Amino acid sequence: MVKRYGSDPLAAVHETALGLTEAGVMAKRTMRDFDEMCLTSVEDLKPEEIRDLRVRENASQAVFARYLNVTPGLVSQWERGEKRPRGASLKLLTLVARKGLAAVA
Repeated sequence: MVKRYGSDPLAAVHETALGLTEAGVMAKRTMRDFDEMCLTSVEDLKPEEIRDLRVRENASQAVFARYLNVTPGLVSQWERGEKRPRGASLKLLTLVARKGLAAVA
């Protein structure tokens, strides 16, 4: 499995920390801190931000839903504020916001 990092410096730090942990020089708890630092943080999105994100990516609700593995109706509910994205959906939306729809394709 190929690991993907947000930047080359983060990749170098994470790989070094992983090697130190495997060698028993660094605690596993410290390694978990490095893992958390390297992961994309999740941000709450307002309904208009979700719509703006979809429009920015030139995707219909149906296409956007397909990329996120949800129903078009759910995307519509998010955009109207009837429901809020949670869990994996919120994580995917955060990734799309930062890196574009191609990041989840």
